[in-house]
Amino acid sequence: MKYKVVVFGVKDTSENIVEYIENNICHVDLVITISPEVTKKNEVSGYKGLSSLTDKYGIPVFEADSYFLTDEKTTKFIKENEFDIGISMGWQRLIPKEVLDAFKHGIFGFHGNAGYLPFGRGRSPLNWSMILGDTRFNLNLFKYDENADSPNVFGTKMFSINQHDDIRTAQYKNMICSKALIAELLEAYKNDSIVIKTESKDFDSWYKKRTAVDGKVDFKGRTRDIYNLIRGVAAPFPGAFAYVVKKGNEYPQNTEDLETLKEQYTKVTIWEAHPFDEMMDFSGYAPGEVVDIFDGKLIVRTVDGSLLIDRFECDTDIAAGDILV
Repeated sequence: MKYKVVVFGVKDTSENIVEYIENNICHVDLVITISPEVTKKNEVSGYKGLSSLTDKYGIPVFEADSYFLTDEKTTKFIKENEFDIGISMGWQRLIPKEVLDAFKHGIFGFHGNAGYLPFGRGRSPLNWSMILGDTRFNLNLFKYDENADSPNVFGTKMFSINQHDDIRTAQYKNMICSKALIAELLEAYKNDSIVIKTESKDFDSWYKKRTAVDGKVDFKGRTRDIYNLIRGVAAPFPGAFAYVVKKGNEYPQNTEDLETLKEQYTKVTIWEAHPFDEMMDFSGYAPGEVVDIFDGKLIVRTVDGSLLIDRFECDTDIAAGDILV
């Protein structure tokens, strides 16, 4: 069977893109995703099953038994069918050459950073951009090859990361730009006029893989860095976190020893926060100490000021004088 327009995805953003294409551009002939069992072996933030697209739009959904598309079922499916063009949204693994070669016009996906490819290749680029304090994001729609994030660029859209954004609002901006680029790509596909730019004067650099443990907050750091981390790993990602040392208890010797902290103290997950004040004299409080609480929100001292934690989760009550480590 021949499938013209195929979408690869595993997230709610993947579903959003499928619906956008289906309702505004053309019919999506196939969605390739992973089975729920595969997610148990892989960390997939924001995972969403996409089988409902069949009932809603009549789109067949193929569930691979491997996130790397190397399982026997997927290999057989790719060999037995024909494909025109693929669009990847929220697919966080390399697609093997055998699958890439099966698509007549190629498979296209997204990657961005503050600069231009091949600068900023690698994992979690939008999270990293926010955590590092970048104020702009260049989103590239590029043609996949066997390497990660190669500068085979079809088109680019830029958007700002402002002081009010968290990772979710940045994803909204990312999605708006993604839809505009997809519309341009599918129009070029329709007219058989896809042009790829492969020349780049930028240098190669990489973002490292992020996991849930990288969300640990160090209140000995500067307010801006703590704030950027919290908003950069907010929902749908696992969130930033610390541990609560109750007032009067001994301060831990090693605040980087997560296993010991987990055994001895209660975890607090921080979902929303913002800088509070940098002029008040909080020298009588330790970094991480809860200065006061208003409306259930925590005012916490940082090295160079203070942070207001607007929304958090914790299995114990937090009081003024407790210290977050």
